[in-house]
Amino acid sequence: MACPKLFLSCLLLQLVFLFLVPEVAQGQGLKVGFYQKACPNAEAIVKEVIGQVMSVAPSLSGPLLRLHFHDCFVRGCEGSVLLNSPTHQAEKDALPNLSLRGFETIDRVKTALEKACPGIVSCADILALVARDVVVATGGLTYDVETGRRDGNVSSLDEADQNLVPPTANITTLKAGFARRGLSVKDLVVLSGGHTIGTSHCSSFTYRLYNFAGNGNADPTLDSNYIARLKLKCKQNDQTTLVEMDPGSVRTFDVKYFNLILKRRGLFNSDSALLDDSQTKAYLELQVKTGGSTFFKDFGVSMVKMGRIGVLTGTAGEVRKVCSKIN
Repeated sequence: MACPKLFLSCLLLQLVFLFLVPEVAQGQGLKVGFYQKACPNAEAIVKEVIGQVMSVAPSLSGPLLRLHFHDCFVRGCEGSVLLNSPTHQAEKDALPNLSLRGFETIDRVKTALEKACPGIVSCADILALVARDVVVATGGLTYDVETGRRDGNVSSLDEADQNLVPPTANITTLKAGFARRGLSVKDLVVLSGGHTIGTSHCSSFTYRLYNFAGNGNADPTLDSNYIARLKLKCKQNDQTTLVEMDPGSVRTFDVKYFNLILKRRGLFNSDSALLDDSQTKAYLELQVKTGGSTFFKDFGVSMVKMGRIGVLTGTAGEVRKVCSKIN
């Protein structure tokens, strides 16, 4: 199902598919230190490259973190979001993925690893390791990443359209989408905290400013002052302007974005929806009150859990020599 130009109509179709095809977190065959013998410096190489990239292009931190999310939520964490298609029918060509960036950085990491250990480290594992390293580079806590994933050889635009949870999602849709991947309500709110770094195109949320219910009005759940600020940056049909998801703290991994949500300044409907569930709202309030007393550790735990979704291990799949194409 390719996304038609009518954005909201397409999103409605996506919501239907969220409830189809159960897909739970797995992770058999993964372990911390999987490359200890075959490529002992693998994680150090990834960290070094990411450190170099962050020193000159810190704005890539959010996009690089998003790559791992968008990969895992379609077919599982098997690197299919990185594949190119000569006919533009791969996951990266789907409407929700058109704003993804950082592919060149993943290629740079892969090149360094292939030079050190040819054919050993998968692109799927690179995505997981890079995600951890950008969290640390922006001020988050480190966590042990399980490795041992292998790369898939299928990448479908239709599947990306069907399976990625849209920013328009309400709390019911969010909980269902995460649950069918084996992720809890706590994982939902914790992983939403990843919006503390990065930016978004205006097109992902302008309907909340100009035509929320199809009547030409703004979303009444949004803070009016926040609406006014966003309208200054985003005109009604703006498809290109980037807006910080966590204004003033966009390059720092912290809990300030949770504070914004509590002030009714969550950029996406999927962020504001966290106020509509007692468990997710209570988590936001606790982290803001305590300065993120458990969030930083919780984020690592939930990322590891997400990284187990639908993995290929053992002899399944392959280890790509180039992340953008199958061997």
